[in-house]
Amino acid sequence: MVEHRPLGQLAAHLILIAGVALVLFPVYVAIVASTQAPGEFLRGTLPLVPGGHALENYRTMWESGLSQAGAPPVGQMLFNSLVMALAITLGKLVISLLSAFAIVYFRFPFRTFFFWLIFVTLMLPVEVRIIPTFQVVADLGMLNSFAGLSIPLIASATATFLFRQFFMTIPEELLEAARVDGAGPLRFFRDILLPLSITNIAALFVILFIYGWNQYLWPLLITTDSDYYTVVMGIQRMTTAADGDPQWHLVMAAVVMAALPPVLVILFMQRLFVKGLTETEK
Repeated sequence: MVEHRPLGQLAAHLILIAGVALVLFPVYVAIVASTQAPGEFLRGTLPLVPGGHALENYRTMWESGLSQAGAPPVGQMLFNSLVMALAITLGKLVISLLSAFAIVYFRFPFRTFFFWLIFVTLMLPVEVRIIPTFQVVADLGMLNSFAGLSIPLIASATATFLFRQFFMTIPEELLEAARVDGAGPLRFFRDILLPLSITNIAALFVILFIYGWNQYLWPLLITTDSDYYTVVMGIQRMTTAADGDPQWHLVMAAVVMAALPPVLVILFMQRLFVKGLTETEK
């Protein structure tokens, strides 16, 4: 039974509004800072109203960037980040779906051993094995390339584990019915498993896209050509240069533009994302 208490609802709404304001205030400050004139943000007072240089600042960063900081235009870096994030996301999803399908529906020697071998790799992220991974990528000639940015980050034990757990909840009767209808393994995977996994795929897509978009250490290590800079490492270079020649109004413009793609992905896939995380019955 749900009780309706006006004071309780009012208190709950006030707490929620306060929480949202607390979370959004830094975002608002970044947006306000991106609209200020050069030097306005460094006078010792924090402007709380937008300035009149928004179009100028955003156009400068989109078209030319901070060349003295070694950062290319933000538009180019956003493209590089988008290619890297999509390659990592789609690669992780394809490999995880196929590996989970093989582990659950095929009988082969040491099947459980291989699953736990994949699972153990959770304890070996790229940051732990970064030196041998860099050596392999360098030997294969993949430095300063999109392949080098994305391939070492594609394998995912987490996604494999989640898909395995989901496939194990699918009734055996579906598999038997598919066999009776003459469906082979690939047809069963394409026509039955994939449609049933849409919400899980969507939820993982959002998580993995943000993971790929926010990568910093690996792109910083293997790219020396500015044509392959991602937006996250580009912002870092801008802030380093800002220590000597502060241009925070331009840096904040780049930060706002860098935050837009992940926000749009979440907004467009919000319904599937929530459904994929909470749905238990198929």
